[in-house]
Amino acid sequence: MRMIPAKVAAALSAFALLTLTTPAPVQAAAPVRFEFTDITGERFVVQLTDPASIQHARDLLSGVTTDRPHIIGRITPRPAPYNPRWSYHLNPDTIGFFNVAIEVCDATIPYVEDHLDEAGGAFLPGYHWCPWTSRLVRELP
Repeated sequence: MRMIPAKVAAALSAFALLTLTTPAPVQAAAPVRFEFTDITGERFVVQLTDPASIQHARDLLSGVTTDRPHIIGRITPRPAPYNPRWSYHLNPDTIGFFNVAIEVCDATIPYVEDHLDEAGGAFLPGYHWCPWTSRLVRELP
């Protein structure tokens, strides 16, 4: 009978251990859309797919929490079918919530629209947007 060299056996054992103990990736939830507003009173729709973010948004709307009430994410400079009024949307994979953020990512909904051609450089570097006055107003059906 042939023997497997010790290094090969150790590598196979480590691989098997990693395979068996690595957690499965988090499954994205069915998309849920929420509407938020800002100091201008304009409305903007975001689509969430992360189960924890969806729950956090629902908790904000129901009053269960007031922690991290503002929206943050990366702009995609093209309209989304669920948010046709605006020439941009937030990439669902990048959306989160915050309490406090740096000023360089703050802008109102219409200001981003009016200056979208400047986004990604000195204005909203890396397309990161964190409207300080953002506030969820409802979950869309």
